Amino acid sequence: MSIQSGILLIDKPSGYTSFDVIAVLRGLLHEKRLGHTGTLDPMATGVLPVLIGKATGACDILPVDEKTYRADFVLGKTTDTQDITGKVLSESDKPVSEEEILSKLPQFRGTISQLPPMYSAVSVGGKRLYDLARQGIDVERAPREVTIYELTLEAYDDTSRTGTLLISCSKGTYIRTLINDIGDLLGVGGCMTSLRRISAHGFKIEDSIPLEELRASENAIEVAAERIIPVDKLFECYPRLNLSEAQTRMYKNGVKLDAGRVKGAREGETYRIYGDTGFLGLCRVTGSEIRIVKNFW
Repeated sequence: MSIQSGILLIDKPSGYTSFDVIAVLRGLLHEKRLGHTGTLDPMATGVLPVLIGKATGACDILPVDEKTYRADFVLGKTTDTQDITGKVLSESDKPVSEEEILSKLPQFRGTISQLPPMYSAVSVGGKRLYDLARQGIDVERAPREVTIYELTLEAYDDTSRTGTLLISCSKGTYIRTLINDIGDLLGVGGCMTSLRRISAHGFKIEDSIPLEELRASENAIEVAAERIIPVDKLFECYPRLNLSEAQTRMYKNGVKLDAGRVKGAREGETYRIYGDTGFLGLCRVTGSEIRIVKNFW
């Protein structure tokens, strides 16, 4: 039995990189064409959408990049990795109230600028920052704009100065940097103690299968096959366009279809396009033509 193309939602365990998960799945599913939609740090857990087969072509065209995290933190401590696994750089015993935290959060909502941490996969001069950091080298990094859609303090204990944040954000957001920056603004520092991604690209953690559960199954391919999500689910934000049998044949043969002959096609719109055989891919109406954006058939 071979695995079909689509999306498999994995609940990544702590201690694994996203690439570790892909390596494990290659062995379990006997499939080389695997990719994921966004890296999770080794200490982080949670939903990791894995793209299988033809679905790997969606990696660079995902229309929805919003992700939601639940992050635990402690104030009064900073580390070189900005999380609890790193070397402690500073400590403060200054008390911080819940009201003080709440007063600072509005400054981190919306579009903000973040400086990528040295312990990250960002490349500078052809070298990964984490490789440089391990050598004790600190280099200049360019700040990046990210968007924080939601930032809520779910819990806080002022005695231990520990708490939990719920964060919905755009692709490329570093949650540990967000916590570090909030701690700096409070004047005490802060670092992340745990991180769980509870949604990504519209997919929820409740629909994910723990990696260890899949590894422990007698037939991983069969178990995974029952959970495969069709690749067109990634593009539900785009309207649907249907082709006739004849139009499907022409489209598959690379013929540029006349948009005026396809019901519902409008200039400048991107569509999920379907033929008599099912989902074909993404297209865009340009002028009077329907042009291919990406094929998935």
